[in-house]
Amino acid sequence: MPLVKHNDACEQSSSFALADSTGSPLAKDVEDFLKYLTVEAGLAANTISAYRCDLKYFIKYCQDEKIKSLGELNPAAIQNYVQLMTKSGKAESSVKRGLIAIRMLLRFGVLTGRIEDDFASLLDAPKLWQRLPVVCSKKQVVNLLEAPLPEEPFYLRDRAILELLYATGVRASELAGLKISDLNFDVGYLRCLGKGNKERIIPVGKTAIAATVEYLRDLRPKLNKPNNKSGDFLLLSRTGRAMSRIEIWRLIKKYALRAGMPGKLTVHTLRHCFATHLLAGGADLRSVQEMLGHVDIATTQIYTHVDQERLRSVHRKFHPRP
Repeated sequence: MPLVKHNDACEQSSSFALADSTGSPLAKDVEDFLKYLTVEAGLAANTISAYRCDLKYFIKYCQDEKIKSLGELNPAAIQNYVQLMTKSGKAESSVKRGLIAIRMLLRFGVLTGRIEDDFASLLDAPKLWQRLPVVCSKKQVVNLLEAPLPEEPFYLRDRAILELLYATGVRASELAGLKISDLNFDVGYLRCLGKGNKERIIPVGKTAIAATVEYLRDLRPKLNKPNNKSGDFLLLSRTGRAMSRIEIWRLIKKYALRAGMPGKLTVHTLRHCFATHLLAGGADLRSVQEMLGHVDIATTQIYTHVDQERLRSVHRKFHPRP
């Protein structure tokens, strides 16, 4: 049976309802699961959207296999689905993500009495190679930061966006959610709400502060249209709306192309650069972990493998036979 092919980039819109799109009891079970994740577990909206996207295709597979409810699922059917995803050419990371969503759904089924036996732990995920993040040199980052041109109408805003991303390592969604009240530039920090609405405090350097203050003083008042509903949000679009993370992603792509940066550069690349360059400058791992908002320090440790020059320097300094 052919698997429905879809883009590995998960749909971010949650406008469609799974239950309405299929009308099956299993779709209703999934909707209940997503509501549980939202209300009881308090997961971020982007995480919910990713689960929704992955489970949409799982429901389609179950329909083709005549599986109508959570209680009819079994390990063989799910392993078959994983094999179909792999054979369809999906990336290993996407297959693993889809399996995680199914495991969470199964545990919800056990919790609510819809499944008798918890067989989630029996499902094997494909083994992943550790992929090192794309990191640019300091010179490349400077070229990107200087890509906006002073004569452009949104120069002050776009320069502030780039400077804040590199200065703080925040995610696109976190930057889009920043409010003016989250800034304390007298002391030199900003308050950020990360995944799971976890708050963290991040220092901000003088260059990013200066760029943001200039934007707030000279451009934001012009963008802040009468009767707009953007409220206290820091970043406004040309129409006066609060900017979305997608708009921020597009801006970074635009300036990366202008600066001759690698084609795969994204907002997250600046987050990688932030972490790697801090560690290269001598920052300790725990501090970087806290600024990035990583729960597990193992997630932060990947950046210690990226800065090869730093590793060579440590080797030359400490090895008894250089």
